[in-house]
Amino acid sequence: MSGIIAQNTLDNSGLIKSPAGGGAWNFIKKLTASGSGDLSFVDGTSDVVLDSTYREYLFTFTNIHPSATDGKFQFNLSADSGSNYNVTKTTTIFRLIQYENDGGSGIEYYTAGDLAQGTGFQILTHGYLGNDNDQSMSGSLHCFGLSDTTFVKHFMAETNYSNPDDSCSSAFVAGYGNTTSACDAVQFSMSSGNIDTGDICLYGITT
Repeated sequence: MSGIIAQNTLDNSGLIKSPAGGGAWNFIKKLTASGSGDLSFVDGTSDVVLDSTYREYLFTFTNIHPSATDGKFQFNLSADSGSNYNVTKTTTIFRLIQYENDGGSGIEYYTAGDLAQGTGFQILTHGYLGNDNDQSMSGSLHCFGLSDTTFVKHFMAETNYSNPDDSCSSAFVAGYGNTTSACDAVQFSMSSGNIDTGDICLYGITT
């Protein structure tokens, strides 16, 4: 059995054929950190594509390990090919937390982590990342319509990470870059210290 449904028959089976020209992840670029101050994806540089080729772009983060215990993973957008990462943004962020020793858990909105027409970097983790040898962060960031010159630039992110106090957190961030200029570069960094190790991959999503 191939697992491919030839037609939309027997819908009650729960198996539905994808429409012709259905969505796909198209791998574009992987950057690997090695004590890196930042990792930047700039359209037209080193085979990076961040233009109208795709309406949606996806960044995935795998085992991002910080050099210090007082840094938060963050990103920003550029509308001038990476000369400046300062696009005005309005955002929202909340997180879930659970401790290894079952000493506590919870959910909270993080007022200090959101932006209201701010141009600074948007954090993608509520708390500091732990830098024990076995601690890291993984997750993803979706960006929509980066090349559009009519609408603002929406994005959504989800990350899961180990905190220095041996707790597990999941952070959820959403917002928009409040510009109708095309955004053609995205940069990732730590708020303090470097990205010691880890991979960031860029995909274009065919819809």
